[in-house]
Amino acid sequence: MLAAAFSAHGAGAQMMGQPITTLTPQQSGTLLTRLAAMDAAQGLPPELSVRLASQHPGAAGQKIVRTQHTYKGLRIFGSESVVVTDTVGSVVGITTTDRRVGPGNSLAPLAVAPTVPAISAADAIRIAANSVAPRGTDRWPPSAELLIFPIARSVRVPAAQSKQEIELNAADLQEVIERYALAYYVKTRMAQDNKPVYYDTIVDANTGAILAQWPALKTVVGSGNSQYNGVVPINTSAVAGGFQMLDTTRGKGGRYGGMAITNANHSSADNPDPGSIYTNSSNTWGDGKQYVNGGSTTSANGQTAAVNALWGLMNTYDANRNALGWHSLDGNNTATYIAAHVDTSYDNAFYDDSCKCMYIGDGSHFNSLGAIDVIGHEMSHGVTAATADLVYAAESGGLNESNSDIGGEMVEAYARAGGTGNLIPASGNDWMMGTEISKTGQPLRWMYRPSKDGSSPDAWSSSLKFLDVHYSSGPNNRMFYFLAQGSKADPASDFYSKFLTRTPAAMHGIGSDKAYRIWFKALTTKFTSTTGYADARTKVLEAAQELYGANSKEAIAVQRAYAAINVGADVDETGASDGGGQQSMERIVNGGFEDGITGWNGNTATIGSDPAQAAFEGTRYARMGGQGRTTNQTLTQSVSIPAGATRAVLSFATHIETEEVHAVAYDQLTVTFKDSAGKVVRTLARYSNKDATAGYQIRSFDVLAQKGKTLTLSFAMHEDSSKPTYFVIDKVSLLAE
Repeated sequence: MLAAAFSAHGAGAQMMGQPITTLTPQQSGTLLTRLAAMDAAQGLPPELSVRLASQHPGAAGQKIVRTQHTYKGLRIFGSESVVVTDTVGSVVGITTTDRRVGPGNSLAPLAVAPTVPAISAADAIRIAANSVAPRGTDRWPPSAELLIFPIARSVRVPAAQSKQEIELNAADLQEVIERYALAYYVKTRMAQDNKPVYYDTIVDANTGAILAQWPALKTVVGSGNSQYNGVVPINTSAVAGGFQMLDTTRGKGGRYGGMAITNANHSSADNPDPGSIYTNSSNTWGDGKQYVNGGSTTSANGQTAAVNALWGLMNTYDANRNALGWHSLDGNNTATYIAAHVDTSYDNAFYDDSCKCMYIGDGSHFNSLGAIDVIGHEMSHGVTAATADLVYAAESGGLNESNSDIGGEMVEAYARAGGTGNLIPASGNDWMMGTEISKTGQPLRWMYRPSKDGSSPDAWSSSLKFLDVHYSSGPNNRMFYFLAQGSKADPASDFYSKFLTRTPAAMHGIGSDKAYRIWFKALTTKFTSTTGYADARTKVLEAAQELYGANSKEAIAVQRAYAAINVGADVDETGASDGGGQQSMERIVNGGFEDGITGWNGNTATIGSDPAQAAFEGTRYARMGGQGRTTNQTLTQSVSIPAGATRAVLSFATHIETEEVHAVAYDQLTVTFKDSAGKVVRTLARYSNKDATAGYQIRSFDVLAQKGKTLTLSFAMHEDSSKPTYFVIDKVSLLAE
């Protein structure tokens, strides 16, 4: 659906467009007329309309126009469309979250009458403020928007009615609107007890009851001598008597006319003053050491936090601009700033959307919170706010936090590789958030295994929406890790998922660059404010298909990565087409045995079918053993792994059934690679009667170490003198690329 490929990244990869000029009033009017006509064609009454909300770049040559659905001029909360247009406003495509349909397919006009509130906006603000900070003072002026609030619940799709709760997949639930309420959407940005208290609250406009509430503060609990990165180049500006931390080459406008680092100089976190831009008589900054409490914030030691911040801000800007084509936080190249040394011994860093800026504390239990992944994390909240604006609660809030963790890790990878080039490097980041700021060495979050923190789940469940957003982000973090890096087949591994049931058991990743490109496109051009896990899967898959092809390995990887966290069904990787990288080739001939003995040598009489034994796929398999007497059988095939391979994975399905009653390995199946002289080069696995199972098990092995070799793959079965054991083999595959 979206346009031209960017050749430097291979087929299908795209850059986001340059900062845009917003639609003219005439173009906006024409677009709204077209959208109204589309709604009318669906039978929607004129009381239901749309209004323009925001505009930002899409792919090259396109704009994203976000619209809100309205009823009698009032916004319907969470009901939105993301409209892709060309440069003159013609509609190219639309993604919609439609919350205009209520119980029994009734529409909002039938459910809300009248639309005149019983309480005032000031009353709603007072109710919201008292509920979160009764002694608080306003950090930013509060606001109250009168709107229509859909009250929804999750119901099971028909096919999932009989499932146990623990068996539910995210795709088994759908949202149903129970009723609509006339309500105020209240935003309070307050301070109380020496800390910011930012909340969004939905207040019933007739009764004053609080219908919903969630926190709105996005946090993580010259040359410059950086604390975490050694001596780093930082862009500064010359001023009378020296230099200042103002980078005018990155971003325009904003409060300071460029990307700036300021000295909050311990101003209180409940109402922080960003202070003035850092200045220095020379263009060498910082001492690379943790700030000493009570010391000067402008000395070399005090400057180090500012060096950390500027290095992080520069790399966040460059990673998104150079790799994705996205300029600054909003895509339109508006400059931002970071204020260092907020409060005293403050163990936090936060992004404040009211100023579109970031504040960094010096830490007490933590080191200075200006590590590269923390900066990337917080600045990514600004990208979310400028695009999908994911509601910071329930599943959408988890995705909001996850996007920031993803952004932090990708910025870290980019910076560690030198901060240049138009690709996100495949390595360099640690896939853990906040390791460097931790004085114990324990990170805040593990993306590859979120449950290691003791609070975050590894996979979706129906209770996910009730968790704090820093924990409900966990499954999507794991999804992104698997999408980029792949998984492992060993159940004891931190990189294993029990939800991957297809072939191979260990899914292949597509690399950080492609993974980030797909995710970023979905976030900025498809997600709406209430997107949850199931909807995210659909839209991330669409992004992958548009970038790399409908049946590309990238699209297959998205499906598998989400399946790995219990969102949607798993799929086989075999048959995926190449979407811009080297083709993954099958090196096994007749791995499913459907062509009889073709390709196989040895005891080929073991190949066949039997109504008493189901195949893993198709009708045939190799069934070795089962004689109940001393027997040796072997099946072999010659295989070659190219010398230039970057990935090689052997996999097969096994079903083991036995009549042995003792826990002794009497009967065995050994899987090996042998050289041309018959010498074992590698023993891949040994299975025995002790491994008997009720069904098939997928086995998977990384065999890249054998690249450049032609070897014999051998399945060798030995059965002792009594009690039969059947070793059934099917779906043998060796994928190399």
